[in-house]
Amino acid sequence: MMEVGIVGLPNVGKSTLFNALTNAGALAANYPFATIEPNVGVVPVPDERLEKIREFQPTEKLIYALLRVVDIAGIVRGASKGEGLGNKFLSHIREVDAVLHVVRCFENADITHVEGNVDPLRDIDTIDTELIFADLETLEKSVDKLKKLARAGDKEAIAQVPLVELLIAEMQKGRPARAVIGSQIKADDAKLLKPLGLMTSKKVLYVANVDESDPRGEGPLTQKVRERAKAEGSVVVPVCGKLESELAELPAEDRAVMLADYGLKEPALATLAREAYKLLGLQSYFTAGPKEIRAWTIPVGATAPQAAGVIHTDFEKGFIRAEIYNFKDLLEHKSEAAIKAAGKMRSEGKTYVMQEGDIAHFLFND
Repeated sequence: MMEVGIVGLPNVGKSTLFNALTNAGALAANYPFATIEPNVGVVPVPDERLEKIREFQPTEKLIYALLRVVDIAGIVRGASKGEGLGNKFLSHIREVDAVLHVVRCFENADITHVEGNVDPLRDIDTIDTELIFADLETLEKSVDKLKKLARAGDKEAIAQVPLVELLIAEMQKGRPARAVIGSQIKADDAKLLKPLGLMTSKKVLYVANVDESDPRGEGPLTQKVRERAKAEGSVVVPVCGKLESELAELPAEDRAVMLADYGLKEPALATLAREAYKLLGLQSYFTAGPKEIRAWTIPVGATAPQAAGVIHTDFEKGFIRAEIYNFKDLLEHKSEAAIKAAGKMRSEGKTYVMQEGDIAHFLFND
């Protein structure tokens, strides 16, 4: 299961967001370092297609795709040198697949800000700088060892040394690893850097924590974050942590009423979970039957045998073929029988690349 980590300065709403996402009851207190050990929760990825499939295929239950979320302790200026919790948070960030960077985008005199005032771009820079410093330390410790191995003829080290030297030079200018990897280091070469566990190489989705009066994030503070994210090729999801916390505790009918009062179609957390899923380069395919309709998580570009392997490794090993149609075909034709009659049911082999929204039946040898 893929994992995202929630990071940000202390007291910007990370734990409130985590609570709303997972209903796990992580401590949300108005002081820094309320979260010292990372809280971990599992979040379903909202997908209305499951309900739609059930209209045409009666079933006992729906099973959504899942995402692990880790609430990581707040990072303060100087953290890379031991301020605040120092390096305690680092291992937690290294272990996640992507980062949800929570930025405070509202004014409220009753909620303290660790820097004394609200400035989302400064806050983003603070986090980036601390992570860059920590990554630089990792790279500088690694480069001498890699050079020795390269001199001894180690082929992997020979390939790694120029990449590490380039990263050191660029990160000393304040550029995160993901910016360098995206422009000056090819994807194949980037794989050689994975063992270093660079935090700034991870993809980032910005979460603008907004006020109840601005649930869509149309205010000037959020717009600044949007401009920053656009320049980086990233995305911003505005979330009102307070509102989402209240929504998470309501029954479905009351939730719909409250959303309507705010002019919203769905909780912002639904958008956030989907965007995190996209950020990780994931997509869903479905299996549908009378016992369950289920969304399965696969990387974009996965083949049919790899998709079958997500259900069970034996399915990949013994893969024969897949009978596949798409969710759109089901909407059009209303049943598998009608899909077959229309010639839309396809028999696909080992080289087939799964598409978003495919519905599959796998045939395999035991």
